[in-house]
Amino acid sequence: MATAMTSAPVRAPDIAERKRPTRTVARVLMGLIFLVMGLNGFLSFLPQPANIPPKGAAFFGAMMATGYLIPLISATQVVVALLLLSNRFVPMALTIIAPVVVNIALYHVFLSPTLGVPLAAVVLVLEIYLAWAYREAFRTLVWYGTERANLRAEY
Repeated sequence: MATAMTSAPVRAPDIAERKRPTRTVARVLMGLIFLVMGLNGFLSFLPQPANIPPKGAAFFGAMMATGYLIPLISATQVVVALLLLSNRFVPMALTIIAPVVVNIALYHVFLSPTLGVPLAAVVLVLEIYLAWAYREAFRTLVWYGTERANLRAEY
C-alpha cells in the first residue's frame, strides 16, 4: 500500500524582487542599519560620541531617564530590521519605522547637526525610496476622491 506524501509548497523567489535589484539593495541596507543600531541599543557595542551638543545630550538623557523608551525604540528597530531582511511585511515595517526615521532626521537637524548627519540622511533617503517603491501597498492609506466615497457607501 503506497502512501501519498504531501509536502509544503516551496516558495519560489519573488520574481518582482529579482527584477528590482535597487529595491532589494535599499531594503537590505536599511535592514542592516536598523539591525546594528537596534542591537546597539541593548548591547552598547558601538562607542558613544564624545562631543554630543548639550541639546542633543539632554534629549537623549530624557529618553534614557524614562527607562522604557530606548528599549522600545531598539526593539522596534530590531523587529523592523528582521522584517526588512526577510522580505516579509515590508510595507508594514516601513510604516512602523517611519516615525523613528523622522525623529532621527529631525534630531540631527535641530539638536545634533555635527554628528551622524550622513547616516541620518541615508536612512531618510532609503525610507522615502522604499515607500515609493512599495507605493501600491500604501494606496489604501491615502484614498481620495470617488474611491473614498464609494468605500463609505459600501459600509
